[in-house]
Amino acid sequence: MNFGLSEEQQMVVRTTRAFVEKELYPCEDAIERSGKLDMDLVRELQAKAIEAGLYAANIPEQFGGAGLDTPTWLLYEKELGRANYALHWTAVARPSNILCAGTPAQRERYLAPCVAGEKWDCLAMTEPGAGSDLRGMKATAVRDGDDWVLNGTKHFISHADIADFAICFMATGEEDTPRGKKKLITAFFVDKGTNGFTVTDGYRNVSHRGYTNCVLQFDDCRIPAEQVLGEVHKGFDVANDWLGATRLQVGATCLGRAERAFDHAVDYAAQREQFGQPIGKFQGVSFKLADMAMEMKAAELMILNAGWCYEQGTASDADMAMAKLKATEMLAMVADEAIQIHGGMGLMEDLPLERIWRDARIERIWEGTSEIQRHIISRSLLRAKGA
Repeated sequence: MNFGLSEEQQMVVRTTRAFVEKELYPCEDAIERSGKLDMDLVRELQAKAIEAGLYAANIPEQFGGAGLDTPTWLLYEKELGRANYALHWTAVARPSNILCAGTPAQRERYLAPCVAGEKWDCLAMTEPGAGSDLRGMKATAVRDGDDWVLNGTKHFISHADIADFAICFMATGEEDTPRGKKKLITAFFVDKGTNGFTVTDGYRNVSHRGYTNCVLQFDDCRIPAEQVLGEVHKGFDVANDWLGATRLQVGATCLGRAERAFDHAVDYAAQREQFGQPIGKFQGVSFKLADMAMEMKAAELMILNAGWCYEQGTASDADMAMAKLKATEMLAMVADEAIQIHGGMGLMEDLPLERIWRDARIERIWEGTSEIQRHIISRSLLRAKGA
């Protein structure tokens, strides 16, 4: 088994890291203090990202993207993850892969402008009463002639304020199953400005300042049938086919932030002196560094292994869940220990540690909570025994 990076992968890592350090790091403080993105700045950085070949790197070449394979894409995400999340998500955007599932006309209308940096998309699944249990969603779409009429509410919808359209998952019927009735879900393209579709500010969030969440309200919102994404009642199928690696993307960005926090901790432990010697010489600190390094290595191997399996078409739900769970919980531990090593200085805004610590908290919640990941893992183990 070869764990080395190819020349192409090394180039992707170098190019992305250089862009992050040169272009994104200097912009972080302003966003952290204001909690807002300057869209003029975003457009400026976006143009540089496009010129550097870093924009829409997740999209297949046939649709105009860079077409990175999954392991290489995860290495790219790791490097982007070092910076403020809102900044790299918008300025070095990765359009949702689910856009590739559209018809040729839909790809021309929605995917192509996103790849070109002319538009942004957002995904709308979560509702006030339906988070982990997406089958419990109450927002509906009802067929009316050649149209669909949408009603209901979505919330926690990331960057919907700047998105030009939303990919909305709505309940469109029910089917009988051995466990009772189950809702059928369909995905729709809904353009900003459509009558009956409103986007309002969401909640103030302690994590990822500048990366907003919004509330989407549908009030007899009428859209034509050609704006169905995939097949009617098959919304989860298209999501599973095209969004399967999003948990790995979350894990990969956690690796980048953990590495940044760890580098600060090692430097500080080597330079800060107490009682006549560097604090890294004390076992209380040196053992922390050893544990942090070990957890980071384990998480990275799990992410890259799951990414390799995903690329081969052999990844299981448990593989993805384990990788996401390990990486997100590792980041929480590394961020906390990095602050502990720095003492009071670790909580000051002069360093990125307090931000990394705050940002780490959401990673164990979105894209499936840690509890959901453990459920997926344990279910796979028990099903193998017929339980």
